[in-house]
Amino acid sequence: MIHQPPRGKYLEELHPGDIFRHAITRTVTDADNTLFCALTHNPQPLHLDDEFSRDTMFGSRIVNSIYTLGLIVGVGVGELTLGTTLGNLGFGEVTFPAPVRIGDTLRAETEVISCRESKSRPGTGIVEFETRGYNQKEELVARVRRLALMLCTPKEAVE
Repeated sequence: MIHQPPRGKYLEELHPGDIFRHAITRTVTDADNTLFCALTHNPQPLHLDDEFSRDTMFGSRIVNSIYTLGLIVGVGVGELTLGTTLGNLGFGEVTFPAPVRIGDTLRAETEVISCRESKSRPGTGIVEFETRGYNQKEELVARVRRLALMLCTPKEAVE
């Protein structure tokens, strides 16, 4: 038996209102946050310095928000866009209503907001996704809207 590799969804498989609750969850570690800050050259003491952060409105270090954004979008790749997207066209509104702390366990869900065939690129379409990230207390910690250029179902797959 030949097994097909996993893939994301083609344009025709996505419909406004569809919500995908992603199976992958992640407990954010100190190493995740520190490495991400180092890799992105971000020396913000809110993310790295316990003493500095203790005296802020948060009372402790908080996780780099760009790490949080990357994580919540990344966990949905396997079921939504793996091998079926040509890339992100842009990120719209991004909000972080609550801080993420070291030790928080995050989960994400993605809703299809809109989708249409591309007018300029045959065989593709544009999908607007909204991805929401939640911590272990079910508090919304991140929300992002983005546009993706998605492939339509290949003709040979339809025939």
